[in-house]
Amino acid sequence: MSSRSLASVTLALGLWGLSCGSSAPAGGTGGKSGGTGGALGTGGSGTGGSSLTGGTSGGTGGSSGGTVGATGGGSGGSATAGTGGSAAGGKGGSGTGGVIGGTGGHAGSGGAAGASTGGSTGTGGGGGAATVGTPVPSMGCGKTSTLTFGTVAGEMANATPGSPNQGTGKGGWVTITSGGQTRNFAMRLPDNYDNTHPYWLIFAFHGNGETASSMDSGGANGYFTAYWGLQRESKNGAIFVAPEWSGGGWSTGDLAFTDDMVKTISSNYCVDMSNIITSGFSYGGGMSHALACSRANPKTNTLGYAFRAAVLFEACSFLVDGTCPNHDPIAIWQKAGVTDGTCTFDDSKTVRNWFTDRDGCTAWTSESGNVAAQKTGTVSEEPPAPPTPGKFINPGGHVCTNYTCSSGTVRWCADQAGHGNATTDGSSSLYDECANVTSQYPNGNCSPGCPCTWTPDDVWKWLNDPAANMYTPNITSH
Repeated sequence: MSSRSLASVTLALGLWGLSCGSSAPAGGTGGKSGGTGGALGTGGSGTGGSSLTGGTSGGTGGSSGGTVGATGGGSGGSATAGTGGSAAGGKGGSGTGGVIGGTGGHAGSGGAAGASTGGSTGTGGGGGAATVGTPVPSMGCGKTSTLTFGTVAGEMANATPGSPNQGTGKGGWVTITSGGQTRNFAMRLPDNYDNTHPYWLIFAFHGNGETASSMDSGGANGYFTAYWGLQRESKNGAIFVAPEWSGGGWSTGDLAFTDDMVKTISSNYCVDMSNIITSGFSYGGGMSHALACSRANPKTNTLGYAFRAAVLFEACSFLVDGTCPNHDPIAIWQKAGVTDGTCTFDDSKTVRNWFTDRDGCTAWTSESGNVAAQKTGTVSEEPPAPPTPGKFINPGGHVCTNYTCSSGTVRWCADQAGHGNATTDGSSSLYDECANVTSQYPNGNCSPGCPCTWTPDDVWKWLNDPAANMYTPNITSH
């Protein structure tokens, strides 16, 4: 699916403020309570707070670190000896590690020994994990959702799931109030959803001329390219969300709208808060670019969540006026067409360069043809791109490059095509017609003689292994 025109708008990158505390694990008996509850990034109190990350209520004796990117457990309380008895020191609280690249919780100090003979020193709490890949459960884990689903606007309730007129999986249309307005988004749950299992949360922002329905159903391609093909790649194993814009474009208020969606979904469903991903095409790519600039660090986003990665298809730079604020690193996958006349190849380079700068990138290694990466260069040099057609070639119609960065990751893919997300090597088409759902081919016709887009395979491989740097061929089967 592709947009053919794009209106201009300037997006101010203000943050929506909401303080939140954290829940602490149980402390030991005998000591005084740990530190008082603080803002995100400081030690929380023993009593559970309003953070999006769930936890159990703390007992007497220890405090915990903040749930997202916070410092870990505080000191155990001091015990007082009873007459003729022994006193045990309080047990230090254990901090919860940061969502993305944050610092793990420090161990709590042991409680002071009691004055009476036999008083023992309290045990220090363990540090929290801060690794991407270690799920961070949201406060919706273990809960029953109160959300209700309607039929997605533009879809047909009785249509076949996975067809151009109906999305796949349990879910549907969700209506919330954000910024005093009624806003909507399509949402799909994983197969056999388990409210004790934290799932990735993936947003897909549509482009100009598109709708949330086209993201949810996949349009003419059906399930094959629903949510850029990532729903299929995940084997219906993540939570997918397609927001609907309001007023004919993505704008300033949609930062807070995204915050409200994350809050609503993570409070009702079990979300892995360390794996929230934004993606978008064209105008929607610009929206994802804006989120990557302003929602990449839970310490600068006071709601306490961050996007781990942003997937940008033909993203224009105009939604971010000047450089990205905060300079927070983030993982970026970006595709740009050398013949794109809407969000030009040079404009896409501007977007890329902002992220290679903030991620501390110094060099790159690119792939070529259908073999492993084989060219290298420094960040001041332009990585290779396929030839401008003329002739559309396969293999080699796209060349992807991985940057070497001190923090975050950047994968840059240049292809021969124009303004489209579902492009295919060897073809000028922007719409992946071989994947179209027809009466003859209800699941599309991806085959060696009619290949389909390579992009879903490459994105999904990168999301799971950012170091992967092998050429991804067209898809030739379902």
